[in-house]
Amino acid sequence: MEIFYTKMQGAGNDFIVIDNRRYAFSSEQLSKLAKQVCQRKFSIGADAVMAVDHPEKTGDFRMRFYNADGTEAEMCGNGARCIARYAYENKIASAAMVIETVAGPVPAWRMNQQQYKVTLNPPTVAKFDQSFADAKAPFLDYIELGDPGIPHAVVKYPGLQDTSLDTLTELAQRIRYWSAFPKGANVNFYDVDSAGELIVRTYERGVEGFTYACGTGSGATAYVVAQRRKQPEANLVLQVLGGELQVEVASEELQLIGDAILVSEGRILDENLHL
Repeated sequence: MEIFYTKMQGAGNDFIVIDNRRYAFSSEQLSKLAKQVCQRKFSIGADAVMAVDHPEKTGDFRMRFYNADGTEAEMCGNGARCIARYAYENKIASAAMVIETVAGPVPAWRMNQQQYKVTLNPPTVAKFDQSFADAKAPFLDYIELGDPGIPHAVVKYPGLQDTSLDTLTELAQRIRYWSAFPKGANVNFYDVDSAGELIVRTYERGVEGFTYACGTGSGATAYVVAQRRKQPEANLVLQVLGGELQVEVASEELQLIGDAILVSEGRILDENLHL
């Protein structure tokens, strides 16, 4: 079977995108596809597979998202920007669209050829200042975006910009699997640089490692910072490993702005892929 794909990235968060309206792969098949083709060196390599599918409600299309380990995720902010561009470029939707996700509807807009904006699912759970038994992270915040919620731990970590990911990994794993988080959690460390911009590093569940960027993690972090600053409206710039993202906070509404970049198009010919 030939499977046509487009490779895309947003702030270094990379995705393999397929039009599943053409193939009608089941959830089990999409999970198998993601586990195989996301392997770097052994296949195409990506953080996740995204599939465009027929809408179930009033959206323009449905976004199905599978992490590299084959698990299905509720939503992905950087992925939503990329799949919005894919939909526009392939005449699936206009420059303003609504994407159906597991976590709820996500409005998206084309701002220019490479830049897209999406409205992230709103915070549905917010628990601040939870005690955690670690000197480097004595307290952390927990935010869920959407319903069912995408779980995010948000951790203030002084000196983050000069801290290696190897140093952070063991702490990130303990937080990710903390028993207080029944669904596990993505872990977002943040600090503020001398220019007032946020430095963010995200350890993603499903990927089970640090990624170059996490859109919903950036949104959750921006929400926490705005709440702590008592700013109901804020326009925050976040420096992530893959570049720069912008989050506009207006009370409970979070707008994520950033690039959606086309990388390549082709056919999946992986001889080890068995669906």
